[in-house]
Amino acid sequence: MNTTTQKEMKDLVEELMSSYEQYPATCNIDCQNRLNRDTILNILEMLRWVIFPGYFEMKNLKSCSIEYHVGELLENIQYHLTKQVSKALLHDQEHAPRTKEEAVDAADDIVSAFLEKLPSLREVLATDVQAAYDGDPAAFNTDEVIFSYPGLLAITVNRLAHELFLMGVPLIPRMMTEYAHSVTGIDIHPGASIGRYFFIDHGTGVVVGETTVIGNGVKLYQGVTLGALSTRGGQSLRHKKRHPTLEDNVTVYSGASILGGETVIGTEAVIGSNAFVTSSVPAHTRVSIKNPELQFKDRSRTAELGQEGFFNRKEQD
Repeated sequence: MNTTTQKEMKDLVEELMSSYEQYPATCNIDCQNRLNRDTILNILEMLRWVIFPGYFEMKNLKSCSIEYHVGELLENIQYHLTKQVSKALLHDQEHAPRTKEEAVDAADDIVSAFLEKLPSLREVLATDVQAAYDGDPAAFNTDEVIFSYPGLLAITVNRLAHELFLMGVPLIPRMMTEYAHSVTGIDIHPGASIGRYFFIDHGTGVVVGETTVIGNGVKLYQGVTLGALSTRGGQSLRHKKRHPTLEDNVTVYSGASILGGETVIGTEAVIGSNAFVTSSVPAHTRVSIKNPELQFKDRSRTAELGQEGFFNRKEQD
């Protein structure tokens, strides 16, 4: 068995040290403000417990103890989230606090304001649960939606992350939504603004860009992209509207792409499967691709030969 010699290992270490110096942007050495991804995901899970009590905890909740349970959760969330937000603020390249003490004070204010948003977020997410149940005849009940629908998980995480995004918290909102992306296949940027009663059916492959604006009662199917026309400008496009606006009660079917910051899909419009839309669509309009011509052949008169998939006509009687 081949093993690395002591000299070879020393040479390899020296090469890596040189690489660290050459590419410092991909190192996080001597950093006092490193975020803890596991802690952030644990905070996210506790937030889901608060939003949907009794669904995801390991223990059964009782009415007589729910108040204590929620209070304990909120204290844990506040403590751990404040620590992570204070570290995140020091990563802000434009408006970072001058000292750690200032960062902690700012984080405390941000987290307090964020926690005050939880009742209103619960209200909005209740409409999302109802939208999923109302919009999917396969849904057994709303419990099934909360327990198992990936679209609701992605929306829940996005609504929580969006509030932190609006409060100017770096890194953490994107870490949250990319976690949801990794487990659901649904990629919603925390900057996207989404109205009430929102439903993503199936969901795999859905992409919603940062500056997307979505109204109330919108429904998306799997594989939908709400994206930018071009990102060639890179960082020069930051803070510019690059993604479309969908007004109230729009439905977008599977595989459709709607692109561009000036693209507006009007109220109650329907975008059909696989449509490629780069300009605005008036309200109450249906956009669809003409069905391709289908050909039907009688396979009863063919016989397969070998494993290559070739076919010959059967001999006539």
